[in-house]
Amino acid sequence: MTENAVLERMLSDADPAPTPRDAMPDATALATRDRILRTGAAPKRRRTRAIGWAGGLAAVAASTALAVAVFSPQGAAVAATPSPLDFNGANTIAQLVDEAGTALSHTAGPTEPSRTVRTASWGFQVDVDTKTTTVVPQLSTLTWEADGSGRMIIIAGVPYDPADAVASNAAEVTSSGEVVTDLVMAPGDFETPWTAVPGETREDMVAMLRAFGMPEEPTAFDVEMALASVLDQWTLTDTQHELLLHLLEEAGGGDALGTTNDRLGRPVTGVRVQSPDGAVSDLVLVSRDTGRIVGVERTVLKADDVFPAGAIISYQMWDLDEETVR
Repeated sequence: MTENAVLERMLSDADPAPTPRDAMPDATALATRDRILRTGAAPKRRRTRAIGWAGGLAAVAASTALAVAVFSPQGAAVAATPSPLDFNGANTIAQLVDEAGTALSHTAGPTEPSRTVRTASWGFQVDVDTKTTTVVPQLSTLTWEADGSGRMIIIAGVPYDPADAVASNAAEVTSSGEVVTDLVMAPGDFETPWTAVPGETREDMVAMLRAFGMPEEPTAFDVEMALASVLDQWTLTDTQHELLLHLLEEAGGGDALGTTNDRLGRPVTGVRVQSPDGAVSDLVLVSRDTGRIVGVERTVLKADDVFPAGAIISYQMWDLDEETVR
């Protein structure tokens, strides 16, 4: 089963609308579908990241609610998106990587890579009648095997108005406990460019990132895109996270932003990288407690028909504990 087929199946399950299944989508729906499924904002962005905001099947959790909203009859304008994270202080990427290395050496992370990933992400819920928009966080657990079998469980978060979430200064992702998707994948359903357990050398990480589309001479954006796709499918060891951070630093071109708390309330530092065409920027979040890469966010830099410049159009966060995703 291809990623697009999985997305279609999940969209159908999530919103069994009265519109006939064989009805032709209108121009707005087609444009939005292409935005979700296109190969990316940058030219020649890799095929393996078929769902544009978060690589691989795990991205379905982030895009399903948005797709349902904008495919709704007569649509509704997206009124609000999450507020940007507020960073304080200043540092350099070299300092960030050094501090992450220190934190990694003092914490006990996973001892071996795992094909189980817990992710917090979000989509939009649009009320067509009132033309109001709420953000719908989603918590997913993906488990898969080398033969392509697996399971994804998605739990709905508690919807909120982005402005209210900012005003209350509270963590934005809270589980409702409602299971909205329980997708069981037969062998071969889960498609990935890397099935073997990865090693813990620099060469191992480079090979893995290249399998996920990183070119031989990558920009920082290329490295970020590939590592985000990897972390959507694998929970890696501390050693592997440190290697990924060094590769991001070596690529150059990123901007360190200081410190903040992510949307789960965890203390993090950030690195912003920009796509080659200047259409979007991605924010890499690194835990100040563990030194691990714990999230990415995407910001629109060039306005289009769907989002204004400056809009946060996606975020996903990793390294969640089991209690968070229940």
